[in-house]
Amino acid sequence: MSQKPPLPPFNPDSAATKVRMAEDAWNTRDPDRVVQVYTEDTVWRNRAEFPVGRAQVHAFLCRKWARELDYRLIKELWACAGNRIAVRFAYEFHDDAGTWFRAYGNENWEFNDDGLMMRRFASINDLPIKEQDRKFLWPLGRRPDDHPGLSELGL
Repeated sequence: MSQKPPLPPFNPDSAATKVRMAEDAWNTRDPDRVVQVYTEDTVWRNRAEFPVGRAQVHAFLCRKWARELDYRLIKELWACAGNRIAVRFAYEFHDDAGTWFRAYGNENWEFNDDGLMMRRFASINDLPIKEQDRKFLWPLGRRPDDHPGLSELGL
């Protein structure tokens, strides 16, 4: 099994690095890349879905990004202790009818000693928004370093 630094125990700096790495990976919308940071037997709760293991997480991510179009995500560290990190996040996307949404959520992450995520518990709410109210306007892919984060955007 390969390690995925930074490794626990986390401090605010290493946890913030881990959060930004997760944000960057999810903004690729590449399930093959994203699942590599989870244990083979990872356990998730995401809205009403409860995938277990990399294969189910991969299938979940494929379905997610097939329906959440032009997806852009910002994550922010909320707290950390030992091998756990709490994150708040928001992302924007539109559906195939062209309706835009901003999703707000919180995640609790638990890692093994190799820095792979064993558990991910997410609570998420969607808010329909007008296209002109979007705040995540960078080109698809990684959020530029100079783009404001959630706190700077007042989210």
